[in-house]
Amino acid sequence: MISVADRFCIDKWETSLLDKATRTPLSPYFPPDRRFAIKLVEIWEQERLTMGDDKAQAMPLPELPAFQREHDVEPFAVSKPRVTPNGYLTGVVAARACENAGKRLCRYTEWRTACEGEAKRPFPYGTEYAQGACNIFREAHPAAFLHNNATIGHLDPRLLLVVGKGDDPLLRPTGETPRCKSEWGDDAAYDMNGNLDEWVVDDTVEPDPKTGWKGRMVGGFFSRSKKDGCASSITAHPKDYLDYSTGGRCCWAPEEKGAVPPASSAAVPAR
Repeated sequence: MISVADRFCIDKWETSLLDKATRTPLSPYFPPDRRFAIKLVEIWEQERLTMGDDKAQAMPLPELPAFQREHDVEPFAVSKPRVTPNGYLTGVVAARACENAGKRLCRYTEWRTACEGEAKRPFPYGTEYAQGACNIFREAHPAAFLHNNATIGHLDPRLLLVVGKGDDPLLRPTGETPRCKSEWGDDAAYDMNGNLDEWVVDDTVEPDPKTGWKGRMVGGFFSRSKKDGCASSITAHPKDYLDYSTGGRCCWAPEEKGAVPPASSAAVPAR
C-alpha cells in the first residue's frame, strides 16, 4: 500500500484474489462463487458457438481451476504487480475480500484524492488527456469481437482474454501501463484510470438505512469511451452487480484495526 496525504493508505495495484483459508490463487476470469462459476462454464460452452464469427466461436473458454470447481472459497484481496486483476466482482464481494485482508473498500472521496496524486491533477499522469497513457478508450470492445455486439454477453469468461492491436491484451497485468501512476512522494498507485472499473463506497450520499451504501464504480475500464480521468464514475448499478469489467482496490486508515497497515502481500506467490 502507499500513504495518501498522511491520512490513509491505498493498494498500489488493483485487487487480485486468493482463497482466505488456503491462499490459493483464484481465476480472474470467473466470479469467486463456485456454483455460479460452474454455471457460467456450462452456459458459455454452448453460447459461444452461437455468437460472433468463426474466429470468435473457436476461442475456447479459460479453464476453471479444479480448486474452484471443488471448493467454496472465501475471497481474500491482495495487491501485486504484473498479475491479472480479478474481474467479475460485485461490490459486495470486493468489500468482503478487502475486509478478509484486514482492509476495507475505499471510500469514493479517498479514491478520488489518491487518483489525482500529490499534484492534484485530473489524470494520474498530468493535466490533459493523453491517449494510451492509461489503459482506457482502447481500439476494441471485447464483446463486439466475441459477440458482434458490445452490449450483450457480459458474463462470457473469455472477455478478459481478448487482445487488441499488436496482440496487446485489452486487460493488462497490474502496473503494466507505467505512465498511468498516481504519485505520492516517491511512490505511486497504478491503473487508477482504466484497466478495470473499481468498486468504492459512495460517501457522497447518505446510505440507505436498509441496504447501506449504493453502488459506485470508478476509474473506467479498458474499453470505456471516456476521457475524464480520475472523475470517471458509474452509479448505474447496484452493489450486487458484476460483469467482466468490475474489479476493486482496498484502503486502510491508521485508526482502523491497529496502528500499522495489514501485512504486505509480497510473500504471496504470484499466479
